[in-house]
Amino acid sequence: MKVVILFDGVCNLCNGVVQFLIKRDSGDHFRFAALQSDFGERVTSQLDQHDLDSIIVMTNGKMYTKSSGALQIVKKMDGAWKYLYVLRAIPKPIRDRLYDIIAHNRHKIFGRRDSCMMPTPDLKRKFLQ
Repeated sequence: MKVVILFDGVCNLCNGVVQFLIKRDSGDHFRFAALQSDFGERVTSQLDQHDLDSIIVMTNGKMYTKSSGALQIVKKMDGAWKYLYVLRAIPKPIRDRLYDIIAHNRHKIFGRRDSCMMPTPDLKRKFLQ
């Protein structure tokens, strides 16, 4: 089963994270979709408004947002990255507060694009429409 990651397609930080994950996904665990894509909009239409400024991770029939979503990603990563999953020991309100600070300021700090990233033909299979 693939881990589906929905991300802000116009956010430079988010696009950088997606590129980072693609380069390290030797086990082919991840599939990606921009929140702004048709797939992303179908998923977000089912969520509360406060979850929309967050990464959304879908795995094993469940949806995870904010720090819980990020932890689901590192849990499936290859190599030593998966050991970051021990951060789940930090109480969720503290993890999510830190996540919210970064998410709220990501466009100011990292910038934004005018449009969503277009995957190369080689990577197109990893992106959901």
